[in-house]
Amino acid sequence: MDISVARQTLLRAAFLKDAPPEAIAAVEHAVEWISIPGGWPVFETGDVADAIYFVIAGSLGAFRREPDGRHELLGYIRPGEPFGEMALIAGEPHGNSVFTLRDSELFRIERTAFNRLIRAHPALMNSLARVMLFRTRQVKRPGRRTNARLFTFVATSPTIDLLHRARALRESMQKLGRTCAIVQQGAYDLASNFCDELESQNDIVILLTRIEDSAWFRFCMRQADRLVVFGRTDARPSTPLIPQEPNAVRQMQLVDVVLLRHGDGPAAATPAEWMNAANAARIFYWRNVDPDDCMRFARTLTGLSVGLVLSGGGARAYAHIGVVRALREARIPLDFLGGASMGAVVAACVAMGWSDDEIEARIRKAFVESNPLSDYVLPVVALTEGKRVDERLAEHFGDVNIEDMRTPFFCVSTDLVSGKSQVHRSGLLRRRLRASISLPGILPPVVEDDRILVDGAVLNNFPVDVMQDFHRGFTVGCDVARQTALTPSDYIDPPPFMGWVAQHGLRAAPPIAGLLMRAATLPMDLRGVAGEPDLLILPDLRAVDLRDWRRYDDAVIAGYEATVARLRDLPAVTAGRLPRESQQGR
Repeated sequence: MDISVARQTLLRAAFLKDAPPEAIAAVEHAVEWISIPGGWPVFETGDVADAIYFVIAGSLGAFRREPDGRHELLGYIRPGEPFGEMALIAGEPHGNSVFTLRDSELFRIERTAFNRLIRAHPALMNSLARVMLFRTRQVKRPGRRTNARLFTFVATSPTIDLLHRARALRESMQKLGRTCAIVQQGAYDLASNFCDELESQNDIVILLTRIEDSAWFRFCMRQADRLVVFGRTDARPSTPLIPQEPNAVRQMQLVDVVLLRHGDGPAAATPAEWMNAANAARIFYWRNVDPDDCMRFARTLTGLSVGLVLSGGGARAYAHIGVVRALREARIPLDFLGGASMGAVVAACVAMGWSDDEIEARIRKAFVESNPLSDYVLPVVALTEGKRVDERLAEHFGDVNIEDMRTPFFCVSTDLVSGKSQVHRSGLLRRRLRASISLPGILPPVVEDDRILVDGAVLNNFPVDVMQDFHRGFTVGCDVARQTALTPSDYIDPPPFMGWVAQHGLRAAPPIAGLLMRAATLPMDLRGVAGEPDLLILPDLRAVDLRDWRRYDDAVIAGYEATVARLRDLPAVTAGRLPRESQQGR
């Protein structure tokens, strides 16, 4: 890159926006210009903070290391942005890692030169403080800083027509008001700012390649913000699917798999095998030339997808069914689904592709017509045996795996051994749901390996943060557990267990059930768990008890009415960000 172009990019940095000319000149003389290939670290968690960096060309990602060793993407760092400044100012090691996502050009100012600049030009520190404050607010909402813009599409078979698929996606993006550039082999320049120039002219850039030993393949691999691996359901993936390179970023799950299905023949490999082979974070399906699948993926790539997250709340979770009905009537697409406890059950119904009528019929049969928690026992592990819940989950969800579902889905449980929330994005759906609804003391826990899994509501009853990590679009959330949910008189001089049964029978849940449910579903703000959706729906459910499984109609109506009212009263800015299927030419 020409040094004058690099200097102009540097001077667009936010903290230099209002700097005096003499300060800008001092910065220009203090910088060191460096180049780093795509996929390599600039610094890692725990490294000494000895410099501040500025992106001149390319794209970088900030990652947080989780306790299990996995790296979570916090956001992208684009040309003109500084990074590493917080640790440098604080005099502490770096708390996160930064890797180049593509070949990148950086400016670096080492600590001594930076301190000299700040002493000579104090106004620079004020400007940098504003940048740091903005960065802190963004990091508190993981995944919300910026979206991926450059995707590398990788064909795993010569029979996959990537150009045809990319053009179909481009047409869908145009309906969404977004522009897209498609680049094939031979139509490229290896200059470091090649991709930056494409991005300056388009919202999305797609590079097309096959898995092969070529300069073009390696170039595409180094440039991608995110990889999209296309496979056929009638083929088996090799393991590993992508040739291994000394590239740490490719090991951080910035990979999606799109499985192409033609006809109704049996699949040659399971979705889990494809995900493991590609080390992928998500899996999508594209059946034949289905326009709905194409549009869903176009929304995902452009950051315009809609995720719906549903809280736990016992019988109050019936309200989520009314929420879904209202969103569907408003033609709001539901691209990602997830939840905790009974919210996860309702979200799973939607992810199965069931209609409103089918969801109602199945929920009524499983939970309303008879109480699945009525197999009470004298408590040793729990108040119930849990067999009736197991039977009903098996009846309605069968042997479906989460990764087989048409719509990407997750649910959460809590591991009592580690004391950590568990996010389930794969595995046998009914078993994952069973863990997510296993309220301690009411249902026996699910034991897996060395984990004891109980209700996800215990640590994260409203997993908005998980949804915001799962996709980078618009998040709708319904929380049915924020209002008062207990009747104090139920807990004044209660009768013994057999006395309660004599008065109410075995069909009615004793007050301890409501007490345990409420303890597990306390509002998130009382526990310090961060995250609110872009659109929050709070139905009025004060008249519905957590354990009153027969109040189906009242709860559904409350959820429906609350959603209709929220959609009607949305501010114009928020409403404009919420896609509607009717606006997409369908």
